[in-house]
Amino acid sequence: MIYVIAILVILIVIYGPQLWVQAVLKRHNRVTEENFPGTGAELARHLLDRYELQEVEVGITDLGDHYDPLAKAVRLTRDKFEGKTLTAITVAAHECGHAFQHAAAEPMFMLRTRLAGISVIAQRIGSFLLFAAPLSVLVTKLPLAAMFNISGAFLIMGFAIVVHLLTLPVEIDASFKKALPLLATGYLNEQQLPAARSILRAAAWTYVAASLATLLNFWRWLAVLRK
Repeated sequence: MIYVIAILVILIVIYGPQLWVQAVLKRHNRVTEENFPGTGAELARHLLDRYELQEVEVGITDLGDHYDPLAKAVRLTRDKFEGKTLTAITVAAHECGHAFQHAAAEPMFMLRTRLAGISVIAQRIGSFLLFAAPLSVLVTKLPLAAMFNISGAFLIMGFAIVVHLLTLPVEIDASFKKALPLLATGYLNEQQLPAARSILRAAAWTYVAASLATLLNFWRWLAVLRK
């Protein structure tokens, strides 16, 4: 019974924020009479041009709203790219916030970007070690599998945990020190700002949930390897 309760609590902690985030974004992504004159893509282009970041592109994607530091591009899903809703406007401003961080070479953003790149390589090496673990036992007849498994799990999930933890303050800065103050300068009225704040807060929680999910997977790996 205790294990069932523990599993339910873990599921709520991990998936609860995701469901809440989806509900908040959907609530403010509806077509209403208060729709904005421009789309999310148009606002992003305007904000980037306003801060002389003409080299940063604005494009459409199916991979989720994000800023690509390698391509120097703000990418929005179709509903944000073409939408004139509060969610579209707020998310566009948030992603532009990352472009501002990049342009200013802010230390936390640059560190997170470098580690994200290293994490991809670490995951490939970790996957290889996990694949090689049983093979090492067959070839060498030595109990090296545990060492390969531990090293592989650390490379795959350890780096992911660090990246998630660094991502959260970067996201909070892009939301509440970049996007929200900018939107308050005339892009949104006083009645719209609380809803925009809720959207940005919900977006930040996606990274909290992702961090918790990664920590849970890492803990499960360690539990398996101890046996």
